[in-house]
Amino acid sequence: MTLHASLDGGRLVLTEGRLTLREQLPRDAADLAEGKPAGLAWIDGAPGEGTIGAASMTVAAAVAGLYRPGWGVFAIQRTADGTALGGAGFHGPPDAGAVEIGYDLSVSGRGGGWATDAARALCRWALGQPEVDRVLATTEPGNSASQAVLGRVGFVRVADRGELWAYELRVLPA
Repeated sequence: MTLHASLDGGRLVLTEGRLTLREQLPRDAADLAEGKPAGLAWIDGAPGEGTIGAASMTVAAAVAGLYRPGWGVFAIQRTADGTALGGAGFHGPPDAGAVEIGYDLSVSGRGGGWATDAARALCRWALGQPEVDRVLATTEPGNSASQAVLGRVGFVRVADRGELWAYELRVLPA
């Protein structure tokens, strides 16, 4: 499947088949960080805890003057109807060739492959940027669902970061 990147009102929008990732600009992220829907129709009525946390990271980066468009939080949406299923994105802009991703699905959005699709789309886009040569991710040791997502995308486990299991992806598998 082909990943399509476009801009909508200054937001990066990544679309691949059934999945749309819609960047949440700092003003939208501020609403999400407060648990508000930010103009999105959420499958469970509001963003989940992980999405709220990711939005807070985007807001903090903007306040610190470190926010770069395209490198924050995105809403995971069904292309067919725009329903927001969760959030995914980057922990910040590239640093020494690396970016780190994270993802979170609302309870009702889990189990349908949406996290795998979102992680794969983020990685495909990031690895297509000239300043990125690897994508990183971490999980808690007991988070087998997230570890399975990373495995399906093609990440390999590398040296742990403290209590977290660390993963790296340099090339998407064919």
